[in-house]
Amino acid sequence: MNITFRQLKTFLALAEHCSITEAARAMHVTQPTVSMQLKEMAEIVGLPLYEVTGKKLQLTDAGRELENTAKNLLDEWDRFKQAIAAQKGLTAGRLRLSVVSTAKYFTPRLLGDFCRMHPDVEISLEVLNRDGVVQRLRDNVDDLYIMSKPPVDIDAVIHAFLPNPLVLIAPVGHALAGRTHVMLADLHAERFVLREKGSGTRLTTDAHFAKHHFVPRLRLEMGSNEALKQAVAGGLGLSVVSQHALGPDLAGQGLTVLGVEGFPVESNWYTVHLRGKRLSPLATAFMQYIDHFAAKA
Repeated sequence: MNITFRQLKTFLALAEHCSITEAARAMHVTQPTVSMQLKEMAEIVGLPLYEVTGKKLQLTDAGRELENTAKNLLDEWDRFKQAIAAQKGLTAGRLRLSVVSTAKYFTPRLLGDFCRMHPDVEISLEVLNRDGVVQRLRDNVDDLYIMSKPPVDIDAVIHAFLPNPLVLIAPVGHALAGRTHVMLADLHAERFVLREKGSGTRLTTDAHFAKHHFVPRLRLEMGSNEALKQAVAGGLGLSVVSQHALGPDLAGQGLTVLGVEGFPVESNWYTVHLRGKRLSPLATAFMQYIDHFAAKA
């Protein structure tokens, strides 16, 4: 008896959800069907694949080995299908992307144009904070990752494709609004609301402030650009955000960009994937497309 692709997909659903019930729901089958498939796989492997302690399901060492093997096998099969489709003159298959939350402001337009060019493409998109995207990169879950601050402790291929300037914003009517050549020292009495520690925007902001020996008076840390803009508009403080997070009608949002020396802070958006990873034909086509997209942006 051999393990089938269907069983491998079922096991990956179990590994993702840590629940037989949720794995059954994800695979659109009954719970007894999943239990039977898991039992068959364990018999083939000859070792338990998971254990339940209390109410928590965890993979065994053998289960984790099977999870990694299943990912690799299914990735290779997807690459094969895409390669055959490419030989037929088609671009089809599934593209798996993970992006940091700020990238959500331009990613839908980017993907929309790409899918119009390749209507048979299926997109799997995860929008997470930077730590979540970095963890998925470590686990090699997706085809590509988009972020503004790639990790330095992971051996990865990093490709800059779009500028990501960071600007300093204030509420409309702020005393420094409209002034040019504002110095950072002029902001020593201001309160700041900033993105949470660990976010790409916060890492770049902290590095910029440290370079200029400026220590902001922090009032709030927030994990959402939308909440942060509302806090600034409400007068809770100044902030630093990606220009991509600002809509065209700043005044309508109760915001203004201050002309502070050293701003905007130059940054970039990057595509990232593990070094040595074999990109699928679809991921390669997407990489080529985003350079074209960035040239028009």
